[in-house]
Amino acid sequence: MEIELSSLYGLDLYTDRGIYVGKIEDVSVDIKEKRISGLAVKNVNANAFSVGKKKGVIIPYRWVTAIGNIVLIKHVRRKGVERETVEEGEGEKERQEKKK
Repeated sequence: MEIELSSLYGLDLYTDRGIYVGKIEDVSVDIKEKRISGLAVKNVNANAFSVGKKKGVIIPYRWVTAIGNIVLIKHVRRKGVERETVEEGEGEKERQEKKK
């Protein structure tokens, strides 16, 4: 896929499940490999990624599945959500051991 880097700036970024992630602020380029290595996204949707006090996140370019009027990436589960799901699925014995 061949694109102009400047065409990515300001595009909206969504997951392939339709969750808005943010706007592309910058592009990270691997000069030696002559390829895009990541997309810098600012004003990140907290429902998509937990960035804490950071201003944004860099999305690995390998996650990109499509580029057009918007950019689509593979859906990635938030770490906090995964942890809650695991804790909910644990048995009573595992929960008691964690409390100790």
